[in-house]
Amino acid sequence: MSELPDFGTFGRFIETPADEMPAEMRDAYDFTRKLRGQVPGPHKIWLANPKLSKTVVPTGAYYQTQSTLTKAEIEIVTNLINGRWLAAYANYEHEMIGEKAGGLPAHKVEAIIAGLPTSFDDPRQQVVYELASALIAPRLVPKGLYRRAKALLGDAGIVDVTMLLGWFTGVSLTLAAFDVPANAVGLNQ
Repeated sequence: MSELPDFGTFGRFIETPADEMPAEMRDAYDFTRKLRGQVPGPHKIWLANPKLSKTVVPTGAYYQTQSTLTKAEIEIVTNLINGRWLAAYANYEHEMIGEKAGGLPAHKVEAIIAGLPTSFDDPRQQVVYELASALIAPRLVPKGLYRRAKALLGDAGIVDVTMLLGWFTGVSLTLAAFDVPANAVGLNQ
């Protein structure tokens, strides 16, 4: 068996330049660029399985444009789950995104990632934080928390929170499996 290099172009993953991709991979690459405008983070790795990539990418795109959650609420959930799975790249990226695009105070994002308690003045943000925290712990969601979440987010919002936790679990574990460091760039394509 030949010796594999310890690191590729994106953590352990060795990217295929776009102009050298097999047809099916290039199709998934083009599909991702169409939906996302770029091929970010774990999407680079998912191209190794083009069929799966084309099923996963629309979920991430949904959270960018159609979710019932605000950008701040999405970043609360994202930073909680990324912190849980210790994915260096995802934590690095979403710490900045949470503060800039999500408009969350830096000390709150830091507390979320570190697993420290924090709170939010906005009742929706607070219930998103509590619901996601309970699910990640793992803990049962008590009746009172469920009722507050249903009143503030509705069933669609609760589904958005739970599926975002699952989606970013996949993101985090993909990045962890390929040991993608915090400031990885990968091929510029």
